[in-house]
Amino acid sequence: MSKHTSGDAYRNNRVGPILRAGEVAQAAIQAVEDDNPGKKIHVEDRTAYIRIECEDECILTRASMEEALGRPFQMREIEINLGSFSGQIDTSEERVRFYLAKHI
Repeated sequence: MSKHTSGDAYRNNRVGPILRAGEVAQAAIQAVEDDNPGKKIHVEDRTAYIRIECEDECILTRASMEEALGRPFQMREIEINLGSFSGQIDTSEERVRFYLAKHI
C-alpha cells in the first residue's frame, strides 16, 4: 500500500470508495487488495474517512468483505459507509465496481 497526498497528477485515472473510518473501511482495504490482484492499491487515511483507490477499476466483493470481517456482510453496508467515491459505480448484491468510462 502507498500513502500519498491529494492533488497530485498521478491520481487522474484512479477510482474507488471513500469510506467513513471504522470496521467496514478497514475490512475494505484488505478486500480491495484481495479482489484486485496485481494492482497497486492506494490508501489515504484522513482519520474521519479512508480513501481506497486503484488505477482504472476497483472491485470490492461481498465474499472478500466477509473474509476480512469474519462475519456475514451485505453490500448495502458499503453504501451506508460510503461518503463518496471516485469514478463511476456499478453495484450488485455480490460486488461493487468503481471504474472509468473515459481516461484522462
